[in-house]
Amino acid sequence: MRLAPFPAIKNSPKTHNGSSQGRFGESMGEVRNVTDSEYDAAVNDSEWVIVDFWAPWCSPCKAIAPVLQAVSEERDILVAKVDTDSNSGTAGRLGVRSIPALFMYRNGTIVGQKTGAMPKPALLKWIDELMTADDF
Repeated sequence: MRLAPFPAIKNSPKTHNGSSQGRFGESMGEVRNVTDSEYDAAVNDSEWVIVDFWAPWCSPCKAIAPVLQAVSEERDILVAKVDTDSNSGTAGRLGVRSIPALFMYRNGTIVGQKTGAMPKPALLKWIDELMTADDF
């Protein structure tokens, strides 16, 4: 039995210059569904990008989805979601063997990766460690 696909991702409202804004006018990120053909452009689209490799049948993927949405509303980061059922090429190229798999990019370069769902505090700690590192 196949489960229904993820509900549509709601993107943050855009300003005139294309950036998202939170409730107090600060710049925020967004969540975007990305295909294999859009992948390279997406990871080069923003300074910071988290790629979430997921599938509709994956319970841990469903668990981390609202956490990633919340992170996109708190950090200036693009969350690019790649459905591995319909876009397996990039996951295969990167050696993704289990999902959810998260890849963190800075200016188009992978700077970190994690596998599995995690609570919001753990995800924010990982993100903040990568965003404040000075070794790249």
